[in-house]
Amino acid sequence: MPHYQLFGGAISIHLDGNYMDASDLRQVPDNQEVLLSRDSDVSVIVEVLQCVGTSTDADAMDHGVRYHFDSLAHDNSALESQILKVASTTCIPQNPAQGATPTPSLAQGLQIVRKFGKASDEDRVQISIAMWRLPSKNVDLVLSINDPTCARIDWSVLQQAASSLHIVDWGLFP
Repeated sequence: MPHYQLFGGAISIHLDGNYMDASDLRQVPDNQEVLLSRDSDVSVIVEVLQCVGTSTDADAMDHGVRYHFDSLAHDNSALESQILKVASTTCIPQNPAQGATPTPSLAQGLQIVRKFGKASDEDRVQISIAMWRLPSKNVDLVLSINDPTCARIDWSVLQQAASSLHIVDWGLFP
């Protein structure tokens, strides 16, 4: 399974598939890394976002992953949005000096979006999200996998990607 270095090697992840760095094609915000599949329309985005809560219990993690799913629906101007599955666990905050990556919460659902902004064309996109809460850094690290075919990314693919993400250099988060 290919290994990808993100944010200059500060984060690593294993992804099933052949991806290219979107910054080779277009400008990408500094708080994002965007990978585009060379074989499909699947995209993978890792974002460093402001923490939407400081608690790391299961309820707060559930709220956080749902918040980021809904925020993405808003950013996508989704006509409809539905979360189909969530797995939230208590996140044990990690000491950056120890180098451990905390446990993420996961969500998967569907969004109906306008294709290329056209009112007459609508796409059904499967959105898979993993969120790592880093309260000592005031950060929610969010992985989103967007599958416009709703056929390539099942729950096990999200789980595998999320379990492989590793924070290598905590200095990424000031």
